[in-house]
This record gives sequence, structure tokens and C-alpha cells, in this order.
Amino acid sequence: MNWDRVEGNWTQFKGKIQEQWGDLTNDDLDKIEGNRKQLAGRIQERYGIAKEQAEKDIDTWLNKLN
Repeated sequence: MNWDRVEGNWTQFKGKIQEQWGDLTNDDLDKIEGNRKQLAGRIQERYGIAKEQAEKDIDTWLNKLN
């Protein structure tokens, strides 16, 4: 799946994102509003991982949605 689909249907994907990254709050997701860079940054912040790892984790998650 590509990110454009997630971004375009952000409200529908918020629950799936919280299943994957439970430390993200509804407030976090409302502020992110489908912006992939902001999501990666928030994952990096909440989980204490490198931004590159956060990007890889998002890619892995997207591939699982296919």
C-alpha cells in the first residue's frame, strides 16, 4: 500500500496505527493529520528510536496492509 492512500483516509487508518504504535495518542494522530514525516518523528520521539528506523517501521507496516 502506498502512503497516499493512508493520508487520504487518515481517519480510517488511525485505529490501525494505534494498534501498531500504542504509545501514540489520539491527540498525536490528530496533529499528524496524515503527514508521514510527522508520524515518523512522533514514533522516533515516543519510542526512542532513530528516524531512519521509524521510517523503516512505517514501510514494514504499510507492506503488511497489502
